Amino acid sequence: MIERYTRAEMGRIWDLENKFEIWKEIEVLACEAQAALGVIPAEAAAEIREKAAFDLTRIEEIERETNHDVIAFLTSMAEHIGEPSKFVHYGMTSSDLGDTALCYQMTQAQDIILEDVRRLGRICQRRALEFKDTLCVGRTHGIHAEPMTFGMKWGAWAWALKRAEGRLIATRKFSCAWGAISGAVGSYSNIDPFVEQYVCEKLGLTPDPLSTQVIARDRHAHVLAVLATVAATAESIATEIRALQKTDTLEAEEPFAKGQKGSSAMPHKRNPITAERVVGLARVVKANAQVGFDNVALWHERDISHSSAERVVLADSFIATDYLLSKLEWILDGLVVYPERMRANLDATRGLIYSSRVLLALVDSGMSREDAYEVVQRNSMRVWDDIQQARSGPGLRDLLAGDTEVSGAGITDEQLDAIFDPWAFLARVGVVFERVEGLEF
Repeated sequence: MIERYTRAEMGRIWDLENKFEIWKEIEVLACEAQAALGVIPAEAAAEIREKAAFDLTRIEEIERETNHDVIAFLTSMAEHIGEPSKFVHYGMTSSDLGDTALCYQMTQAQDIILEDVRRLGRICQRRALEFKDTLCVGRTHGIHAEPMTFGMKWGAWAWALKRAEGRLIATRKFSCAWGAISGAVGSYSNIDPFVEQYVCEKLGLTPDPLSTQVIARDRHAHVLAVLATVAATAESIATEIRALQKTDTLEAEEPFAKGQKGSSAMPHKRNPITAERVVGLARVVKANAQVGFDNVALWHERDISHSSAERVVLADSFIATDYLLSKLEWILDGLVVYPERMRANLDATRGLIYSSRVLLALVDSGMSREDAYEVVQRNSMRVWDDIQQARSGPGLRDLLAGDTEVSGAGITDEQLDAIFDPWAFLARVGVVFERVEGLEF
């Protein structure tokens, strides 16, 4: 991932220094386990622990000649350790080192993403309760539907992030935190399973029960799929923010910092550029998931067709997800909200959003549903035509008050006032916020 979208903590996990540090620790731990078994001298393992080191520049130099990164790393290690280095990587194969280290890196990265999601969840939970009594119009198919509260949007986002947290916890356990030190085709031909158990325990990993030569890539595909789902959730939230910030809607907008410029040509512009960036990077993370699925099918016990691809997509997906979540956190924590505009939009369709309650009132009065629907729709379309043509005219309530079929059904002015009260739709909404309040991140 390019530096522009890389946060320092996540970037460090995927840099070569961290990868080789993990490789070094795995090799040292394996030597300690071999010493415990009596396979190599205890003093050799102690000296390896003391002297183990590597040089990045030297590794790159050796790899240019050998065209093998593990051998280049081991050669650099040997130059620091000296004679006992003959016991390093004893009975192991390259995937034992690389796959175990990669899984450990994924657990490190997963922990950062988990905290990102939890912070976002707490923001959404807090702001859901902040706006639980702020009226706005709900939209279906982009069209005004019925009254709701702005807090409900935040509550829905909080629950989506809670689901994301659950998926991340599960995938950390079932797909990230694995290790394998089982030899060339996974048969432990030259290494005792105790070494694998020892190394994995020290790293907080679980030994893969049958790894052939590699840890099966359905695990990595699952990781990428979950990251894609997290990114898609962030994209959904950012898309809603973008829609609410449209000039014609303008119910909320992302923060606009002092000194910020919106357009090189139009000084008045305040564009939702950060939300758009979240959406754009989510597309990258979602696309990377397909590479994970393609990497599952390898030839026989192992090939390396997956290796080059996942060097790109795993790092990029974690880095991009971390970045876009941090940007979304900035947007949501500082989101500017316009309740007066929400109320104006609520009233913009001149009462059409109350049609469902009129329909039910007419049914309750004894009218058939089909006849009631026709009465409400006929009056609604008169209002809708006026709105489309930008004509002044009566709203739905006034038309219904003058409709003889409505009055003939016994619907009084007092009943119409009650029907056209937006809070009448929200008498039971409290249960929604009780559930949101009970969330724990």
